Amino acid sequence: MAEVEEPKFNSLADRIAALNRQKNFSTPPTTTKRPPPPPPPGAAKSAPKTATLEANGITSTQSPSLPARPQKRNPPSLPQRTNTSRSEVIVESPSTFANRDAPPPLPDRRNSSQPSPALPTRRPSAQPFPSRRGSNSSEVSHISTVSSLSLNPVSSRTSTTSVETAQPGRRVLAPTLDLAKLPPLPPSRKEREAREAQAARENAEREATEVVKAPLLSVRSAPVVPGSRPGLPPRLPSRPGASPTPSYVDESPSGASRRLPPPPSAYVRPTTTFESRTNTSPASRSRDDAPPPVPLASRPTFAQIDAVTVRASANQADCCLICRDFSAPDHVAAQYPNHSLPRHDPVGYLANVLCGPFPSATDKARAIFTWCHHNIAYNVEEFFGKCIKGRSVDETIFHGKAVCQGYAEVYQAIAQRAGLQCVVVGGHGKGYGYTPLTKNEPPPPRNPTGHAWNAVTIDNGEWKLLDACWGAGSVGNQQYHKQFKPQMFCLSNELIGLKHFPQDERYFFRSDGRIPTWEEYMIGPVRGEKAEFYGTATDEGVSEFTFTPAEKHIPVYSGEVVRFQFGKVCEHWQPERHGKGKPYLLLMKIHGVDGRKEDLVPLQTDGFWWWTDISARDLGAPGQTVFLYALTTLNNKDARGVTKEEYYRAKGSGGYSMSWAIYAKWELV
Repeated sequence: MAEVEEPKFNSLADRIAALNRQKNFSTPPTTTKRPPPPPPPGAAKSAPKTATLEANGITSTQSPSLPARPQKRNPPSLPQRTNTSRSEVIVESPSTFANRDAPPPLPDRRNSSQPSPALPTRRPSAQPFPSRRGSNSSEVSHISTVSSLSLNPVSSRTSTTSVETAQPGRRVLAPTLDLAKLPPLPPSRKEREAREAQAARENAEREATEVVKAPLLSVRSAPVVPGSRPGLPPRLPSRPGASPTPSYVDESPSGASRRLPPPPSAYVRPTTTFESRTNTSPASRSRDDAPPPVPLASRPTFAQIDAVTVRASANQADCCLICRDFSAPDHVAAQYPNHSLPRHDPVGYLANVLCGPFPSATDKARAIFTWCHHNIAYNVEEFFGKCIKGRSVDETIFHGKAVCQGYAEVYQAIAQRAGLQCVVVGGHGKGYGYTPLTKNEPPPPRNPTGHAWNAVTIDNGEWKLLDACWGAGSVGNQQYHKQFKPQMFCLSNELIGLKHFPQDERYFFRSDGRIPTWEEYMIGPVRGEKAEFYGTATDEGVSEFTFTPAEKHIPVYSGEVVRFQFGKVCEHWQPERHGKGKPYLLLMKIHGVDGRKEDLVPLQTDGFWWWTDISARDLGAPGQTVFLYALTTLNNKDARGVTKEEYYRAKGSGGYSMSWAIYAKWELV
């Protein structure tokens, strides 16, 4: 196409005017005339169509015929299909290939009078449906419906997709979704993991509680309450209605009772087995009632009788934890300090060296208890600093410091490795920071937390409560005082329960099976403040649970006679064998009428009880203090075994010196 020089315009308005003059904006005619294309072969010759272009008064004629197509090579014949019948196979002869060098002419698209080729006839459908399906029907679902319903029709009246119930020209909708009839979905992975974790926790709790399902046996290793078997001193004549029985004494029958101590005014020697209880003479007895003579050869001697008595008392002492000889396990426990233990598995090593030498479960439990006293101190720095750190059992053993929870966990780990059943008991303890309730103060709300101790099985499968933390020492003035207290292992479960209240009621382990209430525990056996008791008395065999009066305050102007009474920790406790030697003489320090004259009054004893009766006016004036003393030295000599007569004789000589230890204290009001 030749290039036409475009006219130049001076303004936009001139260009718009020129365009309007061109009407249809046709392009300018070419300067050279393009030759027309040759006519298609075989087409009827007709006059060429003349096209007139009016553009600036110029006309031109053009033929609509198309140019001849280039010749192509004949394509190879297609292979015969296997799924086509013979009648449908078209076999082309060689002459046909020769005539296919040129394609047939194309019809004129503008004025062609040739009709469109007819489509082949449709094959009849093998699916006789009376009406046409909707446009949203699926061929696959329709085929499946035909195969499952038309070929095998069902006679279900509830099916809404059956062909039998379908009407012509009507679409059948699916039934509405009913969530209540759907099957539950399978649990997800998170739900399965949550169920498995819950099942694992339940199994762990069940295994932990199965340890304490051993049958509870009667606590024969320690008396229920010291002083329950021995009899009590006689009642005071001035208070016939008041019983001098201590508040701590359990009055339940537990075996044969001891003889009552004689009254202070006179001493009557009781009859023995070999003495006659009646004053009947042989002459007054008839011959028919006389027993047959006893052969002298079979009569035991007094030495044999004494030997049997000593053996019986020794057997009873072995069954009592207070009087039992624990020198062997205590000696073994002192030979393995924590700095000499192997770094690998110290718990297993301690279980072997502490418990291996003893076949008795009681001795094994005692050895672990004593080892904790020698090697673990109370961590007062973290306790008062309120920064207690959690440590493992191995770390606590080598660190050498812990609080009550650490003591209990170390004891449990060693005991279980040694084959003993042992649990950690959590609850409330009347230890450091505990303030007794006043006489009219109500108990606080239930909160059995803040302390931990242990329960372990000893001989005969008995469950024994013990406190390794309190048995190792005590805390005072924010300092730790190391002191071995074996009573935290030897006391009965009932007595330990006076100062320990477990969070789980299964861990009381009382011999009577009773479960005390929180209010009963907080109030205690004494309503009000208890008399102060010092631990030195326990070392000498005096029990703090048999003190009378148990209250701290004693009224002076009550007009009564006050009975001061104390008992031994155990009925077969002997000071020479279980203590440090002969017993001390006990004295009451009083201040006289209106506090004008101080005096020391010795107590009487029958070997188990100590008692004395003093008028309330003779105790002193309100505000003064009454003490229970133990005479330790007399005239610069050890006062063990000094009797009351020797004390009065030394006091009457005029020149004497003495010193004493304090066992208990009361205040006068």
